[in-house]
Amino acid sequence: MASSQQTRAEKAQAIIKNPCSYQVCEGCDSIVGASVVVCPNCHGYRFDDEIDRVIEQALELGSREQQSVTSEDLMS
Repeated sequence: MASSQQTRAEKAQAIIKNPCSYQVCEGCDSIVGASVVVCPNCHGYRFDDEIDRVIEQALELGSREQQSVTSEDLMS
């Protein structure tokens, strides 16, 4: 079974391979799909879709443990 850190690194690599399909929420720095209008984590509506920013954020998030609370965490 993969560790959560390994899973995060794998997700980051998938984002880096196709950064134009993603955007970074300016409210909570989460990476979400390019078609998202409201962030599922913080309900923000301002996004940065610059490829360099998406890649930079994916590298940062993929290299550390999760620190933010997600909507899935609140369902438990």
